[in-house]
Amino acid sequence: MKIIADTHAHTLVSGHAYSTIREMAAAAARRGMKVQALTEHAPEMPGTCGLYYFQNLDVIPREISGVKMLFGAELNIMDTSGTVDLPEQVCREMDIVVASMHVPCFGAGHTIEDVTNAYVEVMKKPYVNIIGHPDDGRFPIDYEVLVKTAKETGTLLELNNSSLREKSFRVGTRENLLKMLDLCRQYDVPVTTGSDAHVDVDAGNFCNVQKLLDYCGFPEELIVTTDFEKLKPYLNCFKTFE
Repeated sequence: MKIIADTHAHTLVSGHAYSTIREMAAAAARRGMKVQALTEHAPEMPGTCGLYYFQNLDVIPREISGVKMLFGAELNIMDTSGTVDLPEQVCREMDIVVASMHVPCFGAGHTIEDVTNAYVEVMKKPYVNIIGHPDDGRFPIDYEVLVKTAKETGTLLELNNSSLREKSFRVGTRENLLKMLDLCRQYDVPVTTGSDAHVDVDAGNFCNVQKLLDYCGFPEELIVTTDFEKLKPYLNCFKTFE
């Protein structure tokens, strides 16, 4: 199994990342990526870029260093009703949209019912393609509801390489991902892979994800990032690459 696409990464405009678009593309190419998404933190994340950045993404080439480039956002889930921090029309015009929970935006200490409801409401938004790092035990989830809703809405669930780092600040990630993957296998729900790179050396880095997939023997046919043709239908811009 070879992963050829990275659907979640950041450049320096996200505020706490350190590399340019061209540096990220070149690093992705060196790792053998055919597709690299750059999904900058949306405006409510402290230190990131503003609305105009996301409205102007169509000026950037869609191929750099021989890599197909996808440009989008990592939306912040703001509350238990699933509010996000960019307008729907802006999201629909981007290539790819990830939605995630972060403590500075969503807060901490929520119940499993509140967190699960927030994810369910976000997945109902047709312009949200991916739920980012649904592995963080600081945001407890009913994983069966999450997986079933992903199947109903056609939303991809992410395997986040950064979450599995030894020094990750996220909680219980390996155990949570194994639980999620078991349910994805049971209900035939596809997943995606995101490096969540914040510096170029991590673009397309799936060393931790690969170990997890090997450990549980997850079926390749349910990993959309092994073939761009499998990934395309889940993108907002899939017709661009036909």
